[in-house]
Amino acid sequence: MRTPFPFQGRVAQAAGAHPTLRPGAGRGTAFAILASVVAFGARSTRRAVTALLLVAACDPINPWLFAVRDHVVMLIVGLAAATLSTTLYAHRAQRIGRFETSALTVMLIAAALLSVIQGTRFAQQREAVLAAPAGARAIGHRFMVGYRSFEEVAPLAERGLIGGIYLTRRNVRDRDIAAIRAEIDALQTLRARAGLPPLLVAADQEGGPVVHMSPPLSAPPAIATLVAEAAVSDDGAHALTLRARAYGEAKGAELAALGINLNFGPVVDLRPDGRGPTLDTHTLIRRRAISADPTLVATVARAYADGLHSHGVGATLKHFPGLARVTVDTHHFPARLDTPVTTLADHDWHPFRHAARADGAIMLGHVILTDLDPEHPASTSPAVVRTLLREEWGYDGLLVTDDLNMGAVYRLGPCHATLAALAAGVDVLLLSYDPDQFHRAMHCALTAQRAGHLSPEENTASARRMAALTQSNGTPRRIVTRGPSTPSSTGQSRSAPAPAAHTGHAGHRIARRTTQPRPW
Repeated sequence: MRTPFPFQGRVAQAAGAHPTLRPGAGRGTAFAILASVVAFGARSTRRAVTALLLVAACDPINPWLFAVRDHVVMLIVGLAAATLSTTLYAHRAQRIGRFETSALTVMLIAAALLSVIQGTRFAQQREAVLAAPAGARAIGHRFMVGYRSFEEVAPLAERGLIGGIYLTRRNVRDRDIAAIRAEIDALQTLRARAGLPPLLVAADQEGGPVVHMSPPLSAPPAIATLVAEAAVSDDGAHALTLRARAYGEAKGAELAALGINLNFGPVVDLRPDGRGPTLDTHTLIRRRAISADPTLVATVARAYADGLHSHGVGATLKHFPGLARVTVDTHHFPARLDTPVTTLADHDWHPFRHAARADGAIMLGHVILTDLDPEHPASTSPAVVRTLLREEWGYDGLLVTDDLNMGAVYRLGPCHATLAALAAGVDVLLLSYDPDQFHRAMHCALTAQRAGHLSPEENTASARRMAALTQSNGTPRRIVTRGPSTPSSTGQSRSAPAPAAHTGHAGHRIARRTTQPRPW
């Protein structure tokens, strides 16, 4: 009869398997059990480590390994060598058979070789990007990157290989405002000397749980606190608008002092009814959302964006098509939004429609909008970018992806996600968490450009939209979406064509909103 544990037979053999306990038999049995458990654990560990090394070797430049990026290939090779050594020792001690020894040996050698090959390939891609001709500027302006040091990002900015930079905690930690501003000014000076337009300089300074520039900037409370204060004081809608604008002005002044011209905020996803996504480590929309009321969100976001813009800082509404109904964290998992477009248009999309600016941006989330495009996340979907936002809404502001390092799109492969987003007509591709992914993405983009697969017209249009933001002088320029009559800056209404129904990608009718935004 088969024993329930692989080491039970060895225990019986070691103990003599005799019904009569001899002196010391109990102690011997205990040692035999311990030895068998250790042997079984060692065998399982070798198998697990081998499998993990093989997976890691297939993509050693994966964002999950960013923390050990500088030594990842050496680590994989070293661990493979160590595991191979223990495997051969176990075989000589007759603890594992010939077949298992051979299989583990082949896989460990393969992991070591594969990691070296992939590491070498990445180094070659990086060198090719840095040596790219001047024509690379035509596509380079559509990339925004995070960075670890001035020396790392300066060549990219000076050669026109990027159009923007993203600052996060690693760029401001233990530094004062003057030092950070000097670094950004130096990058902008390099651009000017090279005859290139100014960089977009972006940061996540939402307030509340997301304040990546604090310190040295102040750490403001979440914008939602303004709504709570208004509810308690019962000051009315006008007072809430003034408070939201003042909040935006204060944050805009601080960001402008650093040299930042685009804030990735406000969050206009509606507050979820329940607890939000499961295994939610980063999205945390319930803590970041302004309110569950779409009209209230639009009002606060619009006033906040006006406050930012008064200091020359653009606002970014995020994360279209909305995360309120999404059940997973897109930092890790693919997500689908199955709500009918008609429902979203009448509710979730109200803040995006009524708070957007031509000199601001909308961030596209990595969520599949199944009613329009069941195959592609919104950030790479032509049906969302071109058909819905550009054609139906008439939106002519900047469209920027959420970080392409996120699991929801990285799983498609960095090259695939890059080319899909560019082909869809997205203006700016964000690669913030892991800056090294830029070299892989840009290498793919340059290859596609040389093959004639990218539209020169799209490149020109995105450059125009970026210039509208970076050259903005602080004068509010409202309206970016066609639709109902909207108040102009002089208080008179401006007519626009009434939105008509449209047949979407999947044959569904897209209901266009025809309601007037509330004046407050």
